[in-house]
Amino acid sequence: MKKRPLVQLMFSKLKFTLLLLSCMSWLPRVLYADQKPPNIILFLVDDLGWSDLQCYGSGFHETPNIDAMAAKGLKFTQAYAACHVCSPTRASVMTGKYPARLQLTDWLPGRKDHPFQKLLGPMPRLALPHEEFTLPEALKKHGYRTAHIGKWHLGEEPFGPTAQGFDLQIPRWNKGWPKSGFHAPFELEALADKPGDYLTDRLTDEAELFIEDCHQQPFFLYLSHFAVHDPIQGRKDLVAHYEAKKMKMDTESSPPFLLEGNPDDLSPASRDLLNSMIEKPAWSGHKILPERTVKIKQRQDNVQFAAMVTAIDESLGRILAKLKSLKIEDNTIIVFFSDNGGMSAANFGNPDRIVGKKQIDAAYSSSNLPLRGAKGWLYEGGIRVPMIVQYPALQARGRVCDLSVISNDLYPTILELANLPARPEQHRDGVSLAGLIKGTSNSLERRALYWHFPHYSNHGMQSPCAAVRSGDYKLIEYFENNTIQLFNLQTDIGEQKDLSRLEPNKADELRVMLHQWYIEVGAQMPQYK
Repeated sequence: MKKRPLVQLMFSKLKFTLLLLSCMSWLPRVLYADQKPPNIILFLVDDLGWSDLQCYGSGFHETPNIDAMAAKGLKFTQAYAACHVCSPTRASVMTGKYPARLQLTDWLPGRKDHPFQKLLGPMPRLALPHEEFTLPEALKKHGYRTAHIGKWHLGEEPFGPTAQGFDLQIPRWNKGWPKSGFHAPFELEALADKPGDYLTDRLTDEAELFIEDCHQQPFFLYLSHFAVHDPIQGRKDLVAHYEAKKMKMDTESSPPFLLEGNPDDLSPASRDLLNSMIEKPAWSGHKILPERTVKIKQRQDNVQFAAMVTAIDESLGRILAKLKSLKIEDNTIIVFFSDNGGMSAANFGNPDRIVGKKQIDAAYSSSNLPLRGAKGWLYEGGIRVPMIVQYPALQARGRVCDLSVISNDLYPTILELANLPARPEQHRDGVSLAGLIKGTSNSLERRALYWHFPHYSNHGMQSPCAAVRSGDYKLIEYFENNTIQLFNLQTDIGEQKDLSRLEPNKADELRVMLHQWYIEVGAQMPQYK
């Protein structure tokens, strides 16, 4: 047999090596293509404020499991709910659209009008329309098993979860609050209970069962807790823990409440005047106060609420443990989010309500400091919320993102993280955050974020209003007297210094953007009586 020349032999070996390396370069992609699609858990908490978690600065609430998730995932410091009340934000999560575009702009069924109002708000939609192709429908189309466990609040039947892409709904109750509270009996269809049961724990039981039943196929679990919404009722063992902890606290250095006025009044009260008002007899107690003023809680010292927060933390811990026991934690994406800011202002949807001294903790849940305002306000305390994403494929370790993101973004983000095609005509107001989460990008192609609330809120006496944030600047426009406020959130996170007169060009720029957006989304506006 004739021997090949040495050079030819070396060339043949080189070709074989290159071919082998080329085949090996395709190996990860082949394996990835064969890999089971990632499971997705959207863990939504109701009324959880931005600073209610230890990893966001709380010195009273204990949240070790959520903190551990933040330590190995990506924590967003400037995440926003699309509204300062629940239903509109939840609609934005399901659709990827601004509530104004959906014309679903208030909690359902909405607040009644009262004589003090100068404006009448538009009638919002009373349910999420069937024609919206929701996030669970998009996932179900690609083989996902879908479950909604907990709070829906996007319409009564026939507009419930099973009509919007969910295979399973527990409990069968579409309103925005637990029917009989957090302690059994719950009186909720499809959710059994026994004496001593606590609602947050029972919903977690059902979530664990769903994961066990479906872990062999891709699943989407929307664990939408009723907590920490009122009624403010903690689990007894955790309440006892926080009562003992509170005994050791020194809270005398800070006032329990601060007075806020209506910035749209023709002569709005200054901070010094508000501070003096709160000491006067007419402003004592907790009720509808003179001159459209509202008390805002300034301390995190509510033991019932703290117990509710820790029960939520335990719920997340149990879900994480279940994923680990089934050996699917490395193929499960978890998004932790809240639907609006904390309830630091009491609910006076009934203007005759008087909150007695013994009911204060039932009326005010927490403090949002250093943020201003509360649920029901377009100040940061009403719309900035905690958001944490655990994306195990990259094992991010304690990364922090300071870019501004919003609940509309969850739809396109989840699709991209699941390697599914985008639906730009559906989630048209959302931007995928997948690049930020994977670490392949550190920017977003978006000019501004918007909010629109053409109603009066149960949690404040301020006028109906809208807002825009672009870069570090945020402008709020009020509709009674067309008043505006402008803040630089980079230097003034507490929104204490109104720059609208000092920087009129910036105020005009943002106001024009906001008005153009009204037209683009077909925003409904309030009307004078």
